[in-house]
Amino acid sequence: MSDADCVAFLQWALPRLQMRWPGFRRVRRQVCKRLARRAKALGLMELGAYRRYLEECPSEWAALDGLCRITISRFYRDRAVFDLLRHELLPHLCAQATAGGEGALRIWSAGCASGEEPYTLAILWRLELERRYAGLALHLIATDADPHLLERARRGCYGAGTLRELPDAWREAAFRREGERYCLRERFRAGIEFRREDIRHEQPEGCFQLILCRNLVFTYFDAHVQRALAARIAERLAPGGLLVLGGHEHLPTPLSGFAPAAPGRGELWRRVAAQ
Repeated sequence: MSDADCVAFLQWALPRLQMRWPGFRRVRRQVCKRLARRAKALGLMELGAYRRYLEECPSEWAALDGLCRITISRFYRDRAVFDLLRHELLPHLCAQATAGGEGALRIWSAGCASGEEPYTLAILWRLELERRYAGLALHLIATDADPHLLERARRGCYGAGTLRELPDAWREAAFRREGERYCLRERFRAGIEFRREDIRHEQPEGCFQLILCRNLVFTYFDAHVQRALAARIAERLAPGGLLVLGGHEHLPTPLSGFAPAAPGRGELWRRVAAQ
């Protein structure tokens, strides 16, 4: 399968899945390798044959949808964003929750993949904030559509490469070495609930002070899906709560009730009014 063949196939197939080609341009090799394996498993020699198979077997579209899930994830990914969360934004949310008589800091990590993002937040909480805000508990819901990634997340063991951006002191405190793997200590697993949910069809109930929806909805889905999901996400964000997007993502317009949360950081938004 050539790159040109794969690009042409994706440009044909993605709109039919309510996804957008520009979001896949830089990560297409991950999807192309899966497509090649899937076609081979079906006894098909090239993507033209797989395209005909899709047209003849509508049930295959669900399998293709699963092949198009991007799984790039690391601890402390996008250092500047996590530095802001660590030093400014999360302490502000904690102080706000405490002043409002809240008993917990409620966080939703959407598209959590194999758990690096929610575990980063749990490490941050346990090492930096828990003692300062002793009246608050951490309630963190992490959702993803892929059951295999969620199983890896629940195991909580990782290769050294995915930890390379994590502060050294945090890595030493939060992980134990088991051969070539680093496994999260039990203390840093507490307060996290992993759920299998496809954000397009279901979202956790409740109201959250922090929602992270990075490199998912506003990268890979088409404009119609983005607008619908942005409204649903907004319904689950408390007034004054924070929404974190990926570094190259933007909220769809028009969308009221949000204001920038940090100068020069277009991925950080604060909820300022009811939708």
